[in-house]
Amino acid sequence: MSENGGPPLITVSEALSFDEAALKAYLSDHLEGFSGDLQVRQFNAGQSNPTYQLSAGGRKYVLRKKPPGTLLPSAHAVDREYRVMHALRDTPVPVPKMLHLCTDPSVIGTDFYVMEMVEGRVFHDPSLPGLTPSERRAFYESFIRALADLHAVKPEAVGLGDFGRPEGYLSRQVARWTKQYKATETETITAMDKLMEWLPANLPADDEAAIVHGDFRPGNAIVRDGTPEVAALLDWELCTLGHPLADLGYVCANYHADNLPTGQFKGLDFEALGIPTEQEFLDLYCRYSGRDTVSNHLFFVVFSFFRSAAIIQGVYKRGLDGNAASQKALKLGHLARVRAENAWRIVEQNL
Repeated sequence: MSENGGPPLITVSEALSFDEAALKAYLSDHLEGFSGDLQVRQFNAGQSNPTYQLSAGGRKYVLRKKPPGTLLPSAHAVDREYRVMHALRDTPVPVPKMLHLCTDPSVIGTDFYVMEMVEGRVFHDPSLPGLTPSERRAFYESFIRALADLHAVKPEAVGLGDFGRPEGYLSRQVARWTKQYKATETETITAMDKLMEWLPANLPADDEAAIVHGDFRPGNAIVRDGTPEVAALLDWELCTLGHPLADLGYVCANYHADNLPTGQFKGLDFEALGIPTEQEFLDLYCRYSGRDTVSNHLFFVVFSFFRSAAIIQGVYKRGLDGNAASQKALKLGHLARVRAENAWRIVEQNL
């Protein structure tokens, strides 16, 4: 993250403020090299775990914490984020260096962790405005290679053998997001009701297992300054052990979205822009992961839209309750319907 090209930094909002003096005292005792006056600013991006830039003693850090208020079970698991990034530190997967995890909510009100500040740019719009065609192509090749590198990591080899139950991943995910959607539902979305019936009845027979990121998209990648290479992958809150094609379907959903809050993607002139087509994206993933082919990826696209709708609904509900990480939360309510209807359209037309 950086102030130049990264998420905007703002004064910490009252709803997401905490005792900065208590944090300074705690980090002085628990974080090696931490000293000096502490300045805290909030990243005005992301809708899940509030994220802050810490400046002290001429160094910059990033802090992520759980949001305040009553939270859904298993949501906002900052300890899991910390654990997986720490476990991946010596693999080809680009991650920031983890510095400290605090699971004592008495310090600033919730669990939190501190990581290194990775300088670079963040492109929330997957069409990568401002880059040249060759830079876009290089970014996506680096981005896809990072995904293949992640799926190639053996969980047991990095201490993540118990990070999740790989068997039955998709059925559990469908059940989890169905439950969380129903817990935050604010209106009837017919397409969502249909998906909640269709998905469990049409699960793929294969049950592959790998480390899955859970929110793998350009907006969660920091691009190294001066190059199109991915310097770090962020936002591992949804990471678990499961079917690797869930990550692939999540990224490929961009090719099927009629409405993206980050910008237009579907229908672009991919060749002219240097962006891989959907088939080229699948082919690149196969090349880097050693697969012969990818079958049934559209099921995973549908699942990704369904899960996204459930997440957006939860963010919107937190916005109504005043507990969201960004003021944009209240503007997202309609997107749950849009994502669900996109998913059901794919089912009707292709599956």
